[in-house]
Amino acid sequence: MRGLSLYAFPLVALTELWILLQVGGLIGGWATVGLVMLTGMIGITLLRRQGFQLLAQVQQKMQQGEMPAQEMLEGMCLVLGGLMLLTPGFLTDTAGFLLLLPLTRRWLLSHFGERLLSGFVVQAAGARGGYSGGSAGPFNSAGQTFEGEYSKEETVVIRLDEQKK
Repeated sequence: MRGLSLYAFPLVALTELWILLQVGGLIGGWATVGLVMLTGMIGITLLRRQGFQLLAQVQQKMQQGEMPAQEMLEGMCLVLGGLMLLTPGFLTDTAGFLLLLPLTRRWLLSHFGERLLSGFVVQAAGARGGYSGGSAGPFNSAGQTFEGEYSKEETVVIRLDEQKK
């Protein structure tokens, strides 16, 4: 998998260049540049709108006392989609638009989100020092979460010299 990611960036760049040259040959160089700029501006507008909607959903879930896990994943998709829209080219713009549109974003997350999230959690845990899932982590070896309650007790100290007064 790492070997594939090593070749992915140059492969995407070469593919983008080839597509840009093909489109430029059909409609002209300036029209191609204008089209790339237009898709970028439309994408930034869409990113801004979707970002504000997502932020409102996160705030609503937080006010209800719920964890906005789905919204956090969607936020990661928005960031990735925005980065793809900043990259000039039609292939990355298409992928960026797919990540910005709510319908396709939710479909992608429903099909690939669990695998992405599990890989992210494993890598993040590994970065903290090799969490192995044993008793030192938040779960016991059976994978059960322990819940409980606590209360803070205050201790009142009375000094003997104050008691005599």
